[in-house]
Amino acid sequence: MEEKRYLTFALGKGRLAKKTLQLFEKIGITCEEINDPATRKLIFVNEELKLKFFLAKGPDVPTYVEYGAADIGVVGKDTILEEGRNIYEVLDLGFGKCRMCICGPESARELLQHHEQIRVATKYPHIAKDYFYNKKHQTVELIKLNGSIELAPIVGLSEVICDIVETGTTLKENGLTVLEEVCPLSARVVVNQVSMKMENERITKLITDLKRVIESER
Repeated sequence: MEEKRYLTFALGKGRLAKKTLQLFEKIGITCEEINDPATRKLIFVNEELKLKFFLAKGPDVPTYVEYGAADIGVVGKDTILEEGRNIYEVLDLGFGKCRMCICGPESARELLQHHEQIRVATKYPHIAKDYFYNKKHQTVELIKLNGSIELAPIVGLSEVICDIVETGTTLKENGLTVLEEVCPLSARVVVNQVSMKMENERITKLITDLKRVIESER
């Protein structure tokens, strides 16, 4: 009998990984050592189920999955859209819900409606470009930032921002508001295209089990 190969999971670090592992426990997939806060390990193994897990920075997860270093990844939809990797998105896990929005002062609403050429500050240039150029057909100048995006319109760097909005509190506190919604976001399961063929049975079972748990909790 052929030895079963390991299925490898790349999980986005932080809250996302924590919630994913809680969900996995409900379908009988556990990995004790990953929950040890003192561990220095990079790869965690469940020998019994032939599973490996590692934690990665969100934007790197789709890369690991595309190149087959991980068979399966769990990452936010924003990262999937921004990275544009060649992977299958197979399941919406329903947590980590937020929205990608165009935000700014109320006075900027008119600039968006009249399709004026404006500057847009964002951590997500690909998502912003796709939205303005392909959906709105509006020419904009994109400014890539890494830090507090809300600062850009306040100091006059840009008219609006394209950013993730959870509660909108930070926007409100800084005199900004949601002007347009780009798309809803949440945690998603992604799969390597070759793994999907080679390990179809195991991966399909995993997705089916996860779906069942998610639907029972709705």
